[in-house]
Amino acid sequence: MPYYGPNEDSDTIFFERTFLAGMFVVGVGYGMQLILYVVCARYLWRERDRRGRGVFFLLAYITLLLGLSSLWASSVTWAVENIYIDNRNYPGGPWSYVLATPNLPEDVILITGVFVLTFLSDLLMIWRCWVIWTSSSRALAFVVVAFPSLTLLASIATGIVWIQQSALPGPALFNKMALAFGTSYYVTSLGVNIAVTILITLRLALHRRVLLESLPPDHATHYLSIVAIVVESAALYSVIALTFIISYALNSPINQIFLGILPASQQIAGYLIILRLAQGRAWSADTLTETTGATPQLTTIQFDDPIPNVQVDSDLRPNRSSLKPEP
Repeated sequence: MPYYGPNEDSDTIFFERTFLAGMFVVGVGYGMQLILYVVCARYLWRERDRRGRGVFFLLAYITLLLGLSSLWASSVTWAVENIYIDNRNYPGGPWSYVLATPNLPEDVILITGVFVLTFLSDLLMIWRCWVIWTSSSRALAFVVVAFPSLTLLASIATGIVWIQQSALPGPALFNKMALAFGTSYYVTSLGVNIAVTILITLRLALHRRVLLESLPPDHATHYLSIVAIVVESAALYSVIALTFIISYALNSPINQIFLGILPASQQIAGYLIILRLAQGRAWSADTLTETTGATPQLTTIQFDDPIPNVQVDSDLRPNRSSLKPEP
């Protein structure tokens, strides 16, 4: 059978395949976010009267996340149409078109969307770290979140420069400056998540130790199961982000696949945390007090009145002689 493929080298074809695969992963991730949004919104709406204004804040937050994710997924779809349909005969093929046109509106929206979504998710994780550590001490919580907060500010600065460098005309997305600032941005963002993951896991482990000293082991599973720790610490995103950074720094084509799932994994981690909040299963500032507070003391039993003396009639008393066995 004759060859009908493009007149491109195998490396370029592999780049194009991974790029298209990454776009498919975007759709899968967006579908998962949409489902989680509906589930979280329903739980939060049911709790609006009991929990007050905090529910409306979380509803606004997840609605903003879904709106930005929808815009980002739409820009990805728009970019794929331009690359593989509208400009399929671009000299050098689809990948050459991608490298030559990073300043198109859909590409700028794509990169900016990743930046904003990452910022919002990092902010959520720092807030969760704050809530978990304030169960011990507010002053200690300030000290604990200081490093992640400073790292977040650094990621914002490098992210803005990365967007500016990536939007320059020409093959900017993978030029040296864009690659350097892009790697720095994701490293600092990952630094926020790794730091928060370690801090949250450490706090949960310390709480488990306190519980095991005073209560049965089964009592610790509510907040300290493997699922709870993974969800509360957003470990899922940290693993995927680390994989993406390594592939991006090495300029490997598979970074396109991880880039497609990266924002979705971060949002999914946030939705799972909010779902636990809506269900009343997430850690709160009062959790330490509720689970390790004073246990009720056992007291001695006292009767109001002593047992009265009962006079037994002599006729009802047993006759000792009748109790003797007969010979």
